[in-house]
Amino acid sequence: MGEAPLRPLRTVTVWGNITVGKIRRGNYVFITWKGDHGPKHVHVYRDSKLVTKWDLEAPAAMKGRPTARVLELIRQLEKEGAL
Repeated sequence: MGEAPLRPLRTVTVWGNITVGKIRRGNYVFITWKGDHGPKHVHVYRDSKLVTKWDLEAPAAMKGRPTARVLELIRQLEKEGAL
């Protein structure tokens, strides 16, 4: 089964941030926000629950405990230039 194509999404949230990227991959949703606080990071959700907030600069978990699968998906998305 192939992965869904990357589809950037731009929406304004109730907090005023703009969603820059929303990517579904491997039963997870990866979201980045324009105007979000530093360092550059990605929010990772599964079944509408936060799995981790991952610092893309460090790299390290800012919140939550990412699985090996989540870390591999983050590496793939970075390699593709999606994050």
